[in-house]
Amino acid sequence: MEIVFTVLGAYLLGSISFAIVVSRLFALPDPRTFGSKNPGTTNVLRTGKKTAAVLTLLGDGGKGWLAVFLASIFVPGAVAYAGLAVFLGHLFPVFHRFRGGKGVATAAGALLGLDWRIGLGTIATWAIILAFFRYSSLAALVAVAFAMVFTVLFYGFGVEAACVLAMSLLLVWRHKENIGRLLRGEESRVGAKASAEPPAPSADEP
Repeated sequence: MEIVFTVLGAYLLGSISFAIVVSRLFALPDPRTFGSKNPGTTNVLRTGKKTAAVLTLLGDGGKGWLAVFLASIFVPGAVAYAGLAVFLGHLFPVFHRFRGGKGVATAAGALLGLDWRIGLGTIATWAIILAFFRYSSLAALVAVAFAMVFTVLFYGFGVEAACVLAMSLLLVWRHKENIGRLLRGEESRVGAKASAEPPAPSADEP
């Protein structure tokens, strides 16, 4: 039962979408209504509010780390499951009609909580690819592949690897449209202007 409650708590924590919460605090439009319609850091950045984007990144990454950290203290046997659960909460948040983000920051936070070597290695891979190619989606896809390699390297083919594999496959699936745009050469680069300005928030916006 301890594992069940840990997984449930991690899922509920993951269901807090900081892109939506921060956007409301800054009186910004709902990130699900413009740009990529993805409630994540990159889309919040399209509003031009860098502070809001940074807070979104820290919030989504922080909740991934916190869920795993708390599990490591109270239910060590559920650490890997907590990482997967907080990631699933971000993808399918019960608080936001199950319309979540793609999970890159949350996955990075969860991996950092699981093992700082895996987390830092994955984040470094993402940063290097992003710096050279400026495609956030490509950086995420390459980083998640390396995350799997790092996990197997340090933990072998156990529960940790199984949970990281599930996260990796889900992350790739969430990026299927980005993969299509990358193959067609239509994917937008980080820092490029959005094709349309985000709509102004309205009084009846959820």
